[in-house]
Amino acid sequence: MGDTGPTGPVMDRDEVDRALARLGAEHEAVETSLLALQDHAGRRLLEGAGLTGVTAVRWSAAEASITLLWAYFDAYTGALRTAREIRSRRRWSSREDLAELTELLRGEAVTVAGSTAAAANAATPDGGPGRLSERYSLAALVDRMNQLYATSLDMVVAADAVWSALPARIDLLAAELQRTRKLAHSVGVRPGEHPSGDDLERITRTLTRLREQVVSDPLAFWRPAEGSSAPGGGRPDTTVYDREARALEEVRREIDAVLAVRQDAEQRIVRLRDVLSRADRTLAEARTARGEVLAKIAATEVPVVGGPPIVLQEQLAAAAEYRRHAQWHRLSPLLESLEEKAEDELLRARESLTAVTAPLAVRAELRGRLDAYKAKMARLGHAGDPELNEKYEKARRMLWSAPCDLRVAEQAVLRYQHAAADVLGSARRVPGQGGPVDRTEPGA
Repeated sequence: MGDTGPTGPVMDRDEVDRALARLGAEHEAVETSLLALQDHAGRRLLEGAGLTGVTAVRWSAAEASITLLWAYFDAYTGALRTAREIRSRRRWSSREDLAELTELLRGEAVTVAGSTAAAANAATPDGGPGRLSERYSLAALVDRMNQLYATSLDMVVAADAVWSALPARIDLLAAELQRTRKLAHSVGVRPGEHPSGDDLERITRTLTRLREQVVSDPLAFWRPAEGSSAPGGGRPDTTVYDREARALEEVRREIDAVLAVRQDAEQRIVRLRDVLSRADRTLAEARTARGEVLAKIAATEVPVVGGPPIVLQEQLAAAAEYRRHAQWHRLSPLLESLEEKAEDELLRARESLTAVTAPLAVRAELRGRLDAYKAKMARLGHAGDPELNEKYEKARRMLWSAPCDLRVAEQAVLRYQHAAADVLGSARRVPGQGGPVDRTEPGA
């Protein structure tokens, strides 16, 4: 068919039928999508919610877009119905019918008039001055509806995703918070008395405020996916929720520690008393030993022995008082500190005793060495050597007299050792030849 019009060549009957079939399928798909949007749970929630912030602004625009969508769809439906009526007038459409159908199916034959056109301009971010009417082709009208549908669905799906994810999780965390608060109160962890009690109050306020914000302004907690154009592409922002969940977990660990103190407080206090008692006894032994060393050892610096840990005893008494009055939140950190300090005090007492008795240990070592050499010389048949006996007696008098000068006594022991080594060397030397001197230790 060679006729042409403002929209180009006039369509033949087959082209018209194919176009009507395609437009009918598009009409059905658009209607299904609009009905699904109308029934979407997120849209129904948005309609009934007291919205604030960015959600209120975007929902106002989305409502206008949805209203406009239905107006466009009605215009599209009317135009499609008119085209079908023209095609159904006669089995073989006349040239005039085909020209009219070509204009209707391809041209800007759909008029959107009055308030609908004004709404269309308002719903377009870069829309110009309002016009009394707009004309669209059916294809352009479908594109326009798809655009409005995508932006409206994106907003609805995002709000619904936040509402589906966050309020329920916040409620579960709030229920766990209430259980933790009751447990905390039972062990004396209360606001103003314990840091964890203050933390629980802060978490409670934050969760209450967070839930109110999520319900009234869900889009403030939506993070769109970068590079995604699909409606609803993104995820709920759980930053605040996650932070408070971690804070509550830290409080629960603190409460567990306090509960553990309540369960074994008596045993821990008994152990602390035992450790501090051992430290006191060790210090007393060190003080006694220091007096002995000063009396028996001459020319020796003996370290001063400190007194008993009065502060630790006072803290131990305070711990017992906390236990008696069930002040577990105060007892917990005190016991942890005391256990570390008590072990340090016992170690200090033992080190003090070791330092004080060091001169006695040196004297004992010298005595043992002297007697061991004397026994060896007797075993080898030199018990009657006058020089050796003289050196032995001199060293022995020094080591068994008080006060003992360790430096002089050690020199006397060394002289006896050297004399013994000389005697052994002379006895083993082969006549006419030099021989080695036996300087082996006793018992070698």
